[in-house]
Amino acid sequence: MPIVNSIGLNEQELLFLAQAGEGPHADLPSWHGVPDVGRVSDILLWILQEHGRSEPSSEAELTRIHFHTLAYHVLATVDGYWGNQAAAVMAGARVASTQACGVQRVDVGAVELKAPLEFHSSHGDPRVRVTLDPTDPVAVWRRGNVTFHLSPVLVCKQPLRTVGLGDAISAEGLVYSELKI
Repeated sequence: MPIVNSIGLNEQELLFLAQAGEGPHADLPSWHGVPDVGRVSDILLWILQEHGRSEPSSEAELTRIHFHTLAYHVLATVDGYWGNQAAAVMAGARVASTQACGVQRVDVGAVELKAPLEFHSSHGDPRVRVTLDPTDPVAVWRRGNVTFHLSPVLVCKQPLRTVGLGDAISAEGLVYSELKI
């Protein structure tokens, strides 16, 4: 991806990229329920290493991926190019809740948490266990020179608006990101 520095995608698009590029977990026909964070992390890392600027000598510009699924969002960024990623991933998760519920402010009675409270940073090695902390709900881990930020989503129990939600999520997260030039 020579002229793109950031992309946003959902679980179907992520798995399609892995399958089309014969990347990790390409043999997985589809996700069953909430996508496994370790598998998602493996694919995001592969995309940045194979098609992004994970090495300074690379001609590719891709350094940021905002992955979003119903239960959680992950921002994967190559170190040194982006700042403010905790706020960016939280902003994307927040707009998913408010837009789906059709409200300005989230009513805790109208949402539920579907994100895993514990997960592994990879499906293979290194397989580090990560636990969400309710007092600091953005989980952060690193793999090589790529940093991952995960935020759970407060899922609307009775969604009113879902059309264009993926675009709103990616745009909101990008607004809060700081590109370091």
